[in-house]
Amino acid sequence: MERAAKKDAVEALNGVFKTTSVAIVAHYSGLTVAQMQKLRAQMRQAGASVKVSKNRLAKIALEGTDVAGIGPLLKGPTVIATSNDPVAAPKVAIEFAKANEQFVILGGSMGKTVLNVDGVKALASLPSLDELRAKLVGLLVAPATKLAQLSNAPAAKLARVIQAHASKGEAA
Repeated sequence: MERAAKKDAVEALNGVFKTTSVAIVAHYSGLTVAQMQKLRAQMRQAGASVKVSKNRLAKIALEGTDVAGIGPLLKGPTVIATSNDPVAAPKVAIEFAKANEQFVILGGSMGKTVLNVDGVKALASLPSLDELRAKLVGLLVAPATKLAQLSNAPAAKLARVIQAHASKGEAA
Protein backbone atom coordinates (compact mmCIF):
# COMPACT_ATOMS: atom_id res chain seq x y z
CA MET A 1 0.00 0.00 0.00
CA GLU A 2 1.32 3.42 -0.86
CA ARG A 3 1.62 6.12 1.75
CA ALA A 4 -1.26 8.17 0.25
CA ALA A 5 -3.53 5.13 0.16
CA LYS A 6 -2.70 4.38 3.80
CA LYS A 7 -3.50 7.97 4.74
CA ASP A 8 -6.85 7.77 2.95
CA ALA A 9 -7.66 4.45 4.64
CA VAL A 10 -6.83 5.88 8.08
CA GLU A 11 -8.99 8.96 7.44
CA ALA A 12 -11.91 6.83 6.25
CA LEU A 13 -11.67 4.53 9.28
CA ASN A 14 -11.35 7.52 11.61
CA GLY A 15 -14.57 8.96 10.17
CA VAL A 16 -16.35 5.64 10.75
CA PHE A 17 -15.07 5.39 14.33
CA LYS A 18 -16.09 8.97 15.14
CA THR A 19 -19.67 8.49 13.96
CA THR A 20 -20.33 5.01 15.36
CA SER A 21 -21.85 4.28 18.74
CA VAL A 22 -20.71 0.67 19.01
CA ALA A 23 -17.78 -1.33 17.61
CA ILE A 24 -17.29 -5.11 17.88
CA VAL A 25 -13.93 -6.82 17.25
CA ALA A 26 -13.72 -10.47 16.21
CA HIS A 27 -11.28 -12.95 14.69
CA TYR A 28 -12.40 -14.25 11.31
CA SER A 29 -9.56 -16.67 10.48
CA GLY A 30 -10.89 -19.77 8.71
CA LEU A 31 -14.05 -18.20 7.27
CA THR A 32 -14.68 -18.67 3.57
CA VAL A 33 -15.37 -15.79 1.21
CA ALA A 34 -19.03 -16.88 1.03
CA GLN A 35 -19.31 -16.79 4.82
CA MET A 36 -17.77 -13.30 4.95
CA GLN A 37 -20.18 -12.12 2.27
CA LYS A 38 -23.06 -13.56 4.30
CA LEU A 39 -21.81 -11.70 7.39
CA ARG A 40 -21.54 -8.45 5.43
CA ALA A 41 -25.07 -8.91 4.04
CA GLN A 42 -26.54 -9.63 7.49
CA MET A 43 -24.77 -6.59 8.96
CA ARG A 44 -25.92 -4.36 6.10
CA GLN A 45 -29.51 -5.58 6.55
CA ALA A 46 -29.36 -4.70 10.27
CA GLY A 47 -27.93 -1.24 9.56
CA ALA A 48 -24.36 -2.09 10.56
CA SER A 49 -21.11 -2.42 8.62
CA VAL A 50 -18.04 -4.65 8.66
CA LYS A 51 -14.47 -3.46 8.07
CA VAL A 52 -11.32 -5.48 7.61
CA SER A 53 -8.15 -3.41 7.71
CA LYS A 54 -4.57 -3.62 8.82
CA ASN A 55 -4.45 -3.53 12.60
CA ARG A 56 -1.72 -0.89 12.65
CA LEU A 57 -3.78 1.44 10.47
CA ALA A 58 -6.92 0.76 12.53
CA LYS A 59 -5.05 1.63 15.75
CA ILE A 60 -3.93 4.93 14.22
CA ALA A 61 -7.51 5.63 13.10
CA LEU A 62 -8.82 4.93 16.62
CA GLU A 63 -6.86 7.82 18.14
CA GLY A 64 -9.14 10.60 19.34
CA THR A 65 -12.38 8.60 19.02
CA ASP A 66 -14.80 7.32 21.67
CA VAL A 67 -14.18 3.67 20.70
CA ALA A 68 -10.39 3.94 21.15
CA GLY A 69 -10.60 1.29 23.90
CA ILE A 70 -10.74 -1.53 21.34
CA GLY A 71 -7.12 -0.88 20.30
CA PRO A 72 -5.62 -3.69 22.43
CA LEU A 73 -8.03 -6.20 20.86
CA LEU A 74 -6.58 -5.61 17.39
CA LYS A 75 -4.17 -8.54 17.15
CA GLY A 76 -4.19 -11.12 14.41
CA PRO A 77 -6.77 -11.34 11.61
CA THR A 78 -9.52 -9.11 12.98
CA VAL A 79 -12.75 -7.72 11.64
CA ILE A 80 -14.48 -4.65 13.09
CA ALA A 81 -18.27 -4.40 13.02
CA THR A 82 -19.76 -0.95 13.65
CA SER A 83 -23.27 0.47 13.92
CA ASN A 84 -25.09 3.55 15.14
CA ASP A 85 -27.78 1.39 16.77
CA PRO A 86 -26.13 0.02 19.94
CA VAL A 87 -27.82 -3.37 19.48
CA ALA A 88 -27.58 -4.04 15.72
CA ALA A 89 -23.91 -5.02 15.31
CA PRO A 90 -23.67 -7.07 18.55
CA LYS A 91 -26.89 -8.97 17.76
CA VAL A 92 -25.75 -9.94 14.24
CA ALA A 93 -22.22 -10.77 15.45
CA ILE A 94 -23.49 -13.07 18.22
CA GLU A 95 -25.91 -14.86 15.87
CA PHE A 96 -23.18 -15.27 13.25
CA ALA A 97 -20.72 -16.59 15.88
CA LYS A 98 -23.27 -19.23 16.95
CA ALA A 99 -23.53 -20.49 13.37
CA ASN A 100 -19.79 -20.23 12.54
CA GLU A 101 -17.29 -21.38 15.15
CA GLN A 102 -14.36 -19.79 13.26
CA PHE A 103 -15.86 -16.35 13.97
CA VAL A 104 -14.65 -15.56 17.51
CA ILE A 105 -15.80 -12.37 19.20
CA LEU A 106 -13.00 -10.73 21.19
CA GLY A 107 -14.88 -7.76 22.65
CA GLY A 108 -15.95 -4.31 21.71
CA SER A 109 -16.78 -0.80 22.76
CA MET A 110 -19.98 1.14 23.27
CA GLY A 111 -19.02 4.79 23.40
CA LYS A 112 -16.11 5.04 25.81
CA THR A 113 -17.11 1.83 27.61
CA VAL A 114 -14.96 -1.17 26.67
CA LEU A 115 -16.90 -4.44 26.52
CA ASN A 116 -15.67 -7.98 26.97
CA VAL A 117 -17.38 -10.94 25.28
CA ASP A 118 -20.05 -11.15 28.00
CA GLY A 119 -20.75 -7.43 27.61
CA VAL A 120 -21.26 -7.89 23.88
CA LYS A 121 -23.63 -10.82 24.56
CA ALA A 122 -25.58 -8.72 27.08
CA LEU A 123 -25.86 -5.89 24.58
CA ALA A 124 -27.08 -8.33 21.90
CA SER A 125 -29.83 -9.61 24.20
CA LEU A 126 -31.41 -6.15 24.51
CA PRO A 127 -34.37 -5.30 22.28
CA SER A 128 -33.57 -3.28 19.17
CA LEU A 129 -34.53 0.35 18.72
CA ASP A 130 -37.48 -0.59 16.48
CA GLU A 131 -38.77 -3.11 19.05
CA LEU A 132 -38.57 -0.47 21.79
CA ARG A 133 -40.45 2.01 19.61
CA ALA A 134 -43.17 -0.58 18.94
CA LYS A 135 -43.56 -1.26 22.67
CA LEU A 136 -43.77 2.46 23.39
CA VAL A 137 -46.45 2.97 20.74
CA GLY A 138 -48.35 0.01 22.19
CA LEU A 139 -48.23 1.56 25.65
CA LEU A 140 -49.45 4.90 24.31
CA VAL A 141 -52.33 3.36 22.33
CA ALA A 142 -53.52 1.02 25.11
CA PRO A 143 -55.09 3.72 27.35
CA ALA A 144 -57.08 5.15 24.41
CA THR A 145 -58.41 1.69 23.56
CA LYS A 146 -59.42 1.05 27.18
CA LEU A 147 -61.09 4.46 27.37
CA ALA A 148 -63.16 3.69 24.26
CA GLN A 149 -64.19 0.33 25.72
CA LEU A 150 -65.23 1.92 29.02
CA SER A 151 -67.26 4.66 27.34
CA ASN A 152 -69.15 2.06 25.25
CA ALA A 153 -69.71 -0.32 28.16
CA PRO A 154 -72.51 1.60 30.01
CA ALA A 155 -74.58 1.93 26.84
CA ALA A 156 -74.16 -1.76 26.09
CA LYS A 157 -75.16 -2.70 29.65
CA LEU A 158 -78.25 -0.46 29.47
CA ALA A 159 -79.28 -2.04 26.16
CA ARG A 160 -78.92 -5.53 27.67
CA VAL A 161 -81.07 -4.57 30.70
CA ILE A 162 -83.82 -3.13 28.46
CA GLN A 163 -83.69 -6.23 26.25
CA ALA A 164 -83.95 -8.46 29.32
CA HIS A 165 -87.02 -6.56 30.60
CA ALA A 166 -88.63 -6.67 27.16
CA SER A 167 -88.10 -10.40 26.80
CA LYS A 168 -89.35 -10.90 30.40
CA GLY A 169 -92.55 -8.97 29.61
CA GLU A 170 -93.15 -11.02 26.44
CA ALA A 171 -92.66 -14.29 28.33
CA ALA A 172 -95.30 -13.37 30.97
